[in-house]
Amino acid sequence: MAMSRSRNLFVICSVLMGSLFAYSASVQLNDPDWYVWFPLYSCACIVNLTNSITTTKLNRQIAKLALWLGMFLFAKVVVEDFVNGISGFLSMDLSERVVREKTGSLLVIISMILRLGQSSAPDEPSRLVNYGMIFLVFFCCIPSLLFFVVHRREMKF
Repeated sequence: MAMSRSRNLFVICSVLMGSLFAYSASVQLNDPDWYVWFPLYSCACIVNLTNSITTTKLNRQIAKLALWLGMFLFAKVVVEDFVNGISGFLSMDLSERVVREKTGSLLVIISMILRLGQSSAPDEPSRLVNYGMIFLVFFCCIPSLLFFVVHRREMKF
């Protein structure tokens, strides 16, 4: 019974993460560099939504691709922020483009690491993976979603 509850919680967190990444992909279409961010969020969305149902070799490959792309884009944004002195590494001012991109790529990286950890035991996620997904949803995604809903018009591009 506890295993089933743990699996159900993991699936709910996966659907929420997949929904966040789907929304993130959809808002990238009006950006000048949409061609790098749209695939990142789309891959993360696909992995989160389908990996909660089944684990395949293709899902694992997509997760690895999203992980590497996320790490590359995170490094790109951190360097851009440092060189241009836009907001600072620890800034959480989501009205700044570089902070949103840094946060988004970091969410993808963490999610893909958890996904790859989970896919080694697809029937039952480990405690670390399960708690990691819960942490990711409650402490990262909910504030991000609230920001996008409340402050949509105040964002800097």
